[in-house]
Amino acid sequence: MAENTDQDFLEYVVKALVDNPNDVKVDRKVDEMGVLLTLRVNPENMGQVIGRSGNTAKALRTLLRVVGMKHNARVTLKIEEPEGGRRSPPEKKAMDDLGDLNL
Repeated sequence: MAENTDQDFLEYVVKALVDNPNDVKVDRKVDEMGVLLTLRVNPENMGQVIGRSGNTAKALRTLLRVVGMKHNARVTLKIEEPEGGRRSPPEKKAMDDLGDLNL
């Protein structure tokens, strides 16, 4: 694959979407499964990257799949949730759900 074409493409698109383009970081790892791109953005911009119902994230993944197919590679996108994000850890949510049961 042309070196970092997918990484440069993702960085360009995400920087155009967010309010804080200087905080966009994309890491690229290649292994036997393909290319893994890890995206980090400012916590205030997570909603812009994910989009309503995850539609923006789905579109980004689709575009990266097309870029990867052009270069015979499988490209996967991982969006890292920032520290102090709004989602609670899965084990805490599971415990909260169990606490709601009336047995």
